[in-house]
Amino acid sequence: MKRIMVIGVSAGTGKSTFARELGEALNIDVYHLDALYWKPGWIEAPLEEFEAAQREIVNRAQWIIEGNYTNTFDIRINHADTIIYLELPLYVCLYRVFKRWLMNIGKTRPDMGKGCKEKIDWQFLKFICTTYYPRKKKMAERLQEFQRIGTKKAAIALTSKQEINLYLESIKKGEAS
Repeated sequence: MKRIMVIGVSAGTGKSTFARELGEALNIDVYHLDALYWKPGWIEAPLEEFEAAQREIVNRAQWIIEGNYTNTFDIRINHADTIIYLELPLYVCLYRVFKRWLMNIGKTRPDMGKGCKEKIDWQFLKFICTTYYPRKKKMAERLQEFQRIGTKKAAIALTSKQEINLYLESIKKGEAS
């Protein structure tokens, strides 16, 4: 487990926190796709630039890349040896998004692009609510496909706070891989 994708069903599943803790436990650098995608003032990076940044990372010996960005999914999945998928109920994701916003008003989170102060708006909340269930179905299909790609690849689905915490604890203790 040296090239790890951390994805989730939605914003608020804890991808960034999970990846950071996993990176600390495994001593592997963590890259947040939001930090690569968003320019100051919430300006989207050009797709070519975003893709190039990911291609540079995936050619390294080890990495953890956190984030969905399905339009560049293939760049990461072709190089990953492990995919970890986080899925929590929609109400938990929404609660965490609100909590994150309240805790970071006026600040830029470390996993976000520089100059992108925490915000929340109706469009973002609507996106979470309208894409949650279709994405849940699509992510299940992607995990199955990932497992078919090759025998040296692992797909791990963690679908509760307890499973997520137990998995991280087992990694920290050296019991899981």
